[in-house]
Amino acid sequence: DLEYARSYVLSRLTTPIVKTFIEDEFKVEHAAAVIREAYIAEEREKGILLCATSYNIYAQNALLKLLEEPPRNIVFTIITRSKNALLPTIRSRMKAEVLKAQKPETELDIDIARLDLESIFLFLKKHQNIKKDLCKTVIEQLLHESLVTQGLRMKEQELERFETALELAELNSRPQPLLAMLLLEIYAAKMRRS
Repeated sequence: DLEYARSYVLSRLTTPIVKTFIEDEFKVEHAAAVIREAYIAEEREKGILLCATSYNIYAQNALLKLLEEPPRNIVFTIITRSKNALLPTIRSRMKAEVLKAQKPETELDIDIARLDLESIFLFLKKHQNIKKDLCKTVIEQLLHESLVTQGLRMKEQELERFETALELAELNSRPQPLLAMLLLEIYAAKMRRS
């Protein structure tokens, strides 16, 4: 999550002056603004923070000379979702640090102990349009709640379906069929236990 990374980096920067450039796509005009800012002389160290989902190749090439030979008292920090979003020539000139955003805890709003077809239907209706990351979190919580909290025994095939569902969620599959399949697996495991 870029917002988490930006907050984390800003809290760690020791430079007294920080200029931030936050864009969805970092374009040539943004690179020009960064170059102008970098050449404004400062008596003290100044940090320049670039944060974008994607970086245009031409914008990166425009910044290359500046990153090779930064002006005195200038420290650059570039935030991106993946280091592969940056050209190899830029990556080779900077130190990389991987930040893992902490997942927000969300409460699973279905009671596995009292799971029935009606509660499955209501849960699916409520979660039909959730985002990919939340879908993956819900899948993980369903598995944890079923195995650890409720102590359900599941067959190897059923457990593999959770793994498959996580992979499909990562590929932006619709959440409703994934969750329906898993909840019916849990329901079947629960019925076998009774």
